[in-house]
Amino acid sequence: MQQYNSHIIIPTEDRLVDTFNRQYFYLRLSITDVCNFKCNYCLPNGYQPPSDKRMFLSVVEIERLVRAFAHLGTEKVRITGGEPTLRKDFLPIVEAIRQQQNIKKIALTTNGYRMAKDVAAWKAAGVDSINVSVDSLDPRLFHLITGENKLADILQGIEKAFAVGYDKIKVNAVLMKNLNEQGFNEFLHWVKDQPIQMRFIELMQTGDMDHFFAKHHLSGAILKQKLLDTGWQLQRKHHTDGPAQVFKHPDYVGEIGLIMPYEKDFCASCNRLRVSAQGKLHLCLFGEEGIDIRQWLQDDDQQFELQQALITALQGKREHHFLHQGDSGIRNHLASIGG
Repeated sequence: MQQYNSHIIIPTEDRLVDTFNRQYFYLRLSITDVCNFKCNYCLPNGYQPPSDKRMFLSVVEIERLVRAFAHLGTEKVRITGGEPTLRKDFLPIVEAIRQQQNIKKIALTTNGYRMAKDVAAWKAAGVDSINVSVDSLDPRLFHLITGENKLADILQGIEKAFAVGYDKIKVNAVLMKNLNEQGFNEFLHWVKDQPIQMRFIELMQTGDMDHFFAKHHLSGAILKQKLLDTGWQLQRKHHTDGPAQVFKHPDYVGEIGLIMPYEKDFCASCNRLRVSAQGKLHLCLFGEEGIDIRQWLQDDDQQFELQQALITALQGKREHHFLHQGDSGIRNHLASIGG
């Protein structure tokens, strides 16, 4: 497979298309590695600052980055972390992205700890949709999983989000055997009468979590069959949607989403690229070190070089990850790349 070479310039139309004819409309942009939760499936020992003190991307660098992606067809930007709202310049970052032409949607993934206090400001700055993590509706289990006794605050934040005008909130839960799997019916009841898309994410194997994965992994296919057997119907995707399979039921206001990276052909519809908080382009959530593109974020006059670097790098994207073969690549935990 072709390797990335910074000296190669490939004449191309202005699109991000890989060698398998997948087009990329969706950028997942991490703006910090720092997180204040200690989730047992991600950072059980809490955030550990790296020895490398390299600064996170500045607002200006982010603006240049998103401008290049937008020129190449990106329509959706998801701001991730760590916990992105820990950055003091979080609102200026949102506003800078909002100003870029062709960006039709700005999404935020958050642990929700500041949601009740700040969600109105997020909406005013330009955040169109919110994904918030709620791994259990049982306060004691939530505390056990996340290391924080914040469930009531986060649920209040979701209520506040509806109050300030969000039509739907997406809620993420990492599906874990012998932990929160018993709460599935409680989650169903929760979304019965309110516009919440409850998304269950299969636990993914990372370098630091082999034993945890073996103990707690549960296939989302079990839930999928349960949903289909009880009248839930799989919905069609929009071209900028993420990997979730979304199900609706005529008796429910809310929805159920399943993210199943171990399912056959999971990567066939890949439409997203990732950039880390320190300016590395990641072609896949798993498996590679990343390509440092920060050198092309230092001046407005570097837009052509930046766009060509993105197009060239994409030619080295693999057809699929190798999670199903037990190969989780080099990723020690997901907080380092924004999930």
